[in-house]
Amino acid sequence: MDHNEFCCIFDASQYTGAPDGSPCPQAVDVPAAVRALDALYAAGREKDAGAFLDERLETARRGGDWRAELSLLSEQLGQVRRSMDEEKGLRAVHDALALIREHRMGQTVSGATVMLNAATTLKCFGRASESIPIFTHVARVYASHLDPADYRFAGLYNNMALSCDDVGDVEAAERYFKLALKVLEKTERPGNDCAVTWCNLAELYGKCDADDPRIEACLDRAWECLTDPALPLDGYHAFTLSKCIPSFDHYGWFLYAKKLRERMATIHAGT
Repeated sequence: MDHNEFCCIFDASQYTGAPDGSPCPQAVDVPAAVRALDALYAAGREKDAGAFLDERLETARRGGDWRAELSLLSEQLGQVRRSMDEEKGLRAVHDALALIREHRMGQTVSGATVMLNAATTLKCFGRASESIPIFTHVARVYASHLDPADYRFAGLYNNMALSCDDVGDVEAAERYFKLALKVLEKTERPGNDCAVTWCNLAELYGKCDADDPRIEACLDRAWECLTDPALPLDGYHAFTLSKCIPSFDHYGWFLYAKKLRERMATIHAGT
């Protein structure tokens, strides 16, 4: 596939309209597949997770179950960001957006959430400018259907912030990170995602001024989140640690990074 295929102006009208509610055969038990996938991630078996998703996706396609295919493509969008497989990632973006466009799912929360995942993947592979119009569309859909405190806004704001940072709009990036924190801090267990957001803010401030005192304040807050005794030491926490450790290393918090690495290794060893 030609990667330039994605270099186009986003046209929301292609994705909206009456969703197709026609039935289709059930080819894949998606919840069971997601549970199996989570188990592979928890065990640190990233390569096996990718192969498992490939197989489940092929089963859904053969069975004509486009809903299962779309759900699994959304999972694959997350998996390719972990493995940094750009070719597979852009193909998954293309396939997911094509299904949403075909079945006019763009004004539904479920469709918009997959679009959010697709936009995040575009950003991950250096296409932030293409991701921002999609994020903007998702924000409109969420605002029409969800409570402003809904947890899904946090993921939207965090990823919009990262794309804004990539295109040089630091002010917008800071605003969206802070909006994400407002949402996360109202959730029952904000520790993991709050920690990542505080680390992102530290990195944002550090790009402008390596001596910005807000960097230390952000890392302090991230550390508090990561060491919350209520946090389950599971696969998702290990993944969170992998995202936060580079920030602690980058700013010289080496002892903190060492402790986090030891915890991550313990989690992986116990699964």
